[in-house]
Order: sequence, then C-alpha cells, then structure tokens
Amino acid sequence: FVAHFDSANPGLDNGDFVYRLNNFLPYDIAVQKVRKVQETAHARFDALSRTYRYIITKVRDPFTEETSHLYLHPLDVDKMNEAAKVLFEYTDFTSFSKVHTDVKTYNCRILLAEWNQSGNSLVFTIQADRFLRNMVRAIAGTLLEVGKGKLTTQNFRAIIEKKDRREAGTSVPAKGLFLTGIQYPDNLLLN
Repeated sequence: FVAHFDSANPGLDNGDFVYRLNNFLPYDIAVQKVRKVQETAHARFDALSRTYRYIITKVRDPFTEETSHLYLHPLDVDKMNEAAKVLFEYTDFTSFSKVHTDVKTYNCRILLAEWNQSGNSLVFTIQADRFLRNMVRAIAGTLLEVGKGKLTTQNFRAIIEKKDRREAGTSVPAKGLFLTGIQYPDNLLLN
C-alpha cells in the first residue's frame, strides 16, 4: 500500500533506499518500491477508493486463528447479500461509525459490498470512496445479524436511516479485517 513523504534528495536510488528503509522497519511492515509522485500528492486524501475484506472461518483452524473470525453458527448468505445491496442506496453511514469522531461528514459512496463463500471461509468484500472509523466491522457485524435471521433487509435499511450507532449490530473482531486495495488517479505517479 502507499505512504508518502517529502525528500530533499530527489535522486534516491530505489533499490538501496528500499533496502535501508526495510532495515529500520519492524518485521510486519515492508517497503517494496519507492516512486516519485506529484508534489501535492497525499496517500490518504488522493485515494479514489479503498477495498477491505473481512474473513470469517466456519471451522477451527490454528493457521487462521489470527487472521479470521471463527463463526460456527449457520448463516443465510443470500439474505446477507440482499441486505448488503441496500448500502448502495445511501450515502450517510452514521449508524456504522464510531461516535465522537472528528469527521466533517458521515457520507461515503459504497461501490461494492458482497459476501462470497471460499472453501471454509466466508469473505465480505466492500469498496467505497472513503470509510468511517469502525465502519466495515460495524456493517459486517450487522449483516451477520441478518444472516442469523435476527434482522431483515428492511430492519437493516431502518438502521441506516436512523443514523444512530446504537441501532446497528456489534462490530466483528478486528482480526479478520484486511485492507486489500487502494485506487489512485493515474496522474498521481511521475515515474
């Protein structure tokens, strides 16, 4: 993914610089490439969209313990996908945001929201122009309530319209959430 910084040395040797950066970074962060961008580029504010995946596993597996949420109860994935389509009809997602955050607007444009079965996993993929704090985990948790039969698609719609975080379901644990893509304008890169 992308981070940005200003450099007084515009002729940085990519390979050597990447090697040196990785020597200073913790093991769970790795720089792959350094690229020149427009002088005004900003890794966060210039993004056109972001894509997240939330992974639920339906069987105990010690190899996925830290990277997925174990959920053993049956879920109606068709109903979860039906409710997820409702997200495209709205832009105000106050109901899925942490309260008392320092944001000017709770508006986001959802571009993709769907659940897919993959082996023993259930994967929720969501893409939007921006996300609020805790938004993906809150949406996934509320859609699980639909899958369990505790909420209907109409209930899900009503939760969005109430614009009240207390109405939505419990957020799923963070360990299954992954940022999998960021899209930037083509003209951002210089090389």
